[in-house]
Amino acid sequence: MNRYRERHPDGPEPAVRWLPYQLNPDMPDNGMARADYVMRKFGARGGSVYSRVALAGKQVGIDFAFDSIKVQPNTVDTHRLMRLAEKAGRQDGMAEELFRAYFIEGVNLNDKDALADVAARAGLDRDATRDYLSSDEDRALIAQADVDARVAGVSGVPFFIFNNRIGVSGAQDAAVLLDAMEQSLQASDK
Repeated sequence: MNRYRERHPDGPEPAVRWLPYQLNPDMPDNGMARADYVMRKFGARGGSVYSRVALAGKQVGIDFAFDSIKVQPNTVDTHRLMRLAEKAGRQDGMAEELFRAYFIEGVNLNDKDALADVAARAGLDRDATRDYLSSDEDRALIAQADVDARVAGVSGVPFFIFNNRIGVSGAQDAAVLLDAMEQSLQASDK
């Protein structure tokens, strides 16, 4: 964002939105044991995959605690929380708290009380959030948004969409993302 602002000091501030996409759309409602998930997804090499990620995290000051994660969650409720946070103007804060809760603290993201606690840390009312999670509000919207993402070609995360015109898949260097932002502006001028 800083490089973008340098190039466009008088332009509008880019808006960031987190959109629903489930890596595991067939995950049971209560998730599954993390060890079973890792074994099914990666086989015997599962531990080494996360060791490399943990090492990369340490290099940038993130202390991933993959061993603390006991449940691979169904993420529908986390996406619902992101929707609720968006309505309150707290989506970035919610994303940060969800990432911290899961990857650093090992919180079970299928536990509605734990999710309400995470939402409170992000500035939402805990009791109102718990009531929301106990309802079906926004469940259909999240399901449809996930389908729409798949139809649009999203097949993994992260996935960036700039100006609804240019998509970039995967973790990318800042220069690649800035180039895509610039391309999206040129596409909108046509």
